[in-house]
Amino acid sequence: MRRGELFQGVLITMSVLAGIFSGSVWGEEDGLIEKLLRSRPGLFGQVLENLDKHEVQILYTQIDRDQDNRPHFLTHSYRLDPRAYFYPASSIKIAAAVLALEKLNQLSVEGLDKHTSLKIDSAYTAQTAVTEDQTSPTGLPTIGHYVKKLFVVSDNDAYNRLYEFVGQQHLNEALWNRGYRDIRITHRLAIARTSDQNRNTNPFTFYHGERIIHHQPLVYNPVQYSAPKPILRGKGFYSGGELYQEPKDFTRSNYVSLEVLQGMLQAIMFPQAVPEKRRFHLTEDDYALLYKTMSILPGESRHPLYDQEEYYDSYLKFLMFGDSKDPIPEHIRIFNKSGLAYGTLTDNAYVVDFEKKIEFLLTAMIYVNENQIFNDDEYEYDEIGLPFLANLGRVIYEYELKRKREHQPDLSRFEIEYEE
Repeated sequence: MRRGELFQGVLITMSVLAGIFSGSVWGEEDGLIEKLLRSRPGLFGQVLENLDKHEVQILYTQIDRDQDNRPHFLTHSYRLDPRAYFYPASSIKIAAAVLALEKLNQLSVEGLDKHTSLKIDSAYTAQTAVTEDQTSPTGLPTIGHYVKKLFVVSDNDAYNRLYEFVGQQHLNEALWNRGYRDIRITHRLAIARTSDQNRNTNPFTFYHGERIIHHQPLVYNPVQYSAPKPILRGKGFYSGGELYQEPKDFTRSNYVSLEVLQGMLQAIMFPQAVPEKRRFHLTEDDYALLYKTMSILPGESRHPLYDQEEYYDSYLKFLMFGDSKDPIPEHIRIFNKSGLAYGTLTDNAYVVDFEKKIEFLLTAMIYVNENQIFNDDEYEYDEIGLPFLANLGRVIYEYELKRKREHQPDLSRFEIEYEE
């Protein structure tokens, strides 16, 4: 599918898009990002010469604080098109994490919170049960521990369990009702399930000792979510070891726009700076968990304990550091959720330098699949994708270092104690 083809059931007006970033001033296509990219042809020339092939989209938001430390936003976009489909991969997991925490608060059951032990049952075809989690401090699964694993190493099972807890219909409608319309979440990740199986989500039981605190039965979504027009991409794909020489069908796959990704991140990092309708109903403890798990490095985690050879600092920090395995400087923290699959790389990040006192939001995607075949593991991630995102992050960071600010930000809200 080429840029500009319609795939979403409802076209979003610019007023609605701007509403996602209420409190922001939109620079739109003001040329800033393109100017920065073209000023470094050695870094970006290859991609700039093949923009349509790489389908690049970028959303960069400057943050200026007033005398009371309230943030004000100026957003710049480059080739932004909510109608141009890209596969979001793990970047979409941020929605499941925040809505799972919110759902616990909305249930308002005494003794039920993100630290409550749970069991997951199997009540429909292809569902799997969970009774323990040896990676958690207690050996038992909790919503909070799933949130942590989802962010620290992008654990697919953790996302799938939160998807099951929230339920497919609520997961989508809770976002749509807030104005985050340009999103469609239809399936679990990394496991093959039919549309019907993805619409049925597992029973959950929360308990203290032997006492049941709350039971949620199987939840079924009667509505089948799908793009109104076919989304067919590429020239072929592998399935079951066999090559099918026809486009891959993404019509019922997950979808999100960069605006919605950054809009959700902005609402998490700056809840008081967005309209109440667009905020998530979270406690201060929920925010603390999100800030820590979105920014902690795998080597700083003790539960789970991760192999730092495999899970190095920049394992999921594509922007600024994705092209290197070197340690990330201690004074820089990136609160983000990235995604990588089917040749598409996406990162959605809030970047903070506590030493230089700078902060910015940056969301970007690039497509690297030269042969247009899916599932052949022949994508140009290391050659093109990761270097592009890393260089993009560094160029924006360098621009931020030179940008004048009337008031220095107080970033203490985001200074986290990571020791476990």
